[in-house]
Amino acid sequence: QVQLVESGGGLVQAGGSLRLSCAASGRIFGFNAMAWYRQAPGKQRELVAAITNGGSTNYAGSVKGRFTISRDNGKNTVYLQMNSLKPEDTAVYYCNADVIGPISQVQNYWGQGTQVTVSS
Repeated sequence: QVQLVESGGGLVQAGGSLRLSCAASGRIFGFNAMAWYRQAPGKQRELVAAITNGGSTNYAGSVKGRFTISRDNGKNTVYLQMNSLKPEDTAVYYCNADVIGPISQVQNYWGQGTQVTVSS
C-alpha cells in the first residue's frame, strides 16, 4: 500500500509564505503525475497545481505566479511553494499522486490533508 505523508501547513498572515511537502512511500516504481488539491468548507475540491512525469506543470489561474510545484524523484516527494498568500487561499490542501506499481499498474492515492489558514 502506498502512503502520502504531508507536512508544512499552518497559520500565516496575508502576504506570507508556506512550503508544503508530500512524501510518498510504499511499493513505488514511478509516477505518472503528482498534484496538489485544496478544499474549503462548503466548496468543491479543486486542482491547485500538477506536475507530470515529464516535468510539465499546470496551475489554477488563481495561484499562477504565486505558487510553484516541484518534485524530488529520488525522495518520491512533491512540494508546493506558496508565496504572497491571500485569505482566499485558506483551505485543506491534499496531495494526490498517480503511482506506477511494480507490475506497471497505476493507482491513484490521496494524502490525509493539511490545513492552511491565511489571516487578513
